[in-house]
Amino acid sequence: MTMKKKKYYSLVGQDGNAFSLMGYTKIAMRESGFSEEEVTAVLNEAKSSDYNHLLVTLDAAIQKCNDRNLP
Repeated sequence: MTMKKKKYYSLVGQDGNAFSLMGYTKIAMRESGFSEEEVTAVLNEAKSSDYNHLLVTLDAAIQKCNDRNLP
């Protein structure tokens, strides 16, 4: 039986470009089993205001990904 290795995601060290961060978060959410509707909702919320709001929203989503990937 093969064990799936759990991934840890972090925005720290990523390119600070908003589109790059959204792409990274989208991939993390998909790999963590979130639905396309959930991914779209997070990205729409992230884009709804300024850069700081984007960072806070994406960081919260990344934390949810890490919570799902706990051993």
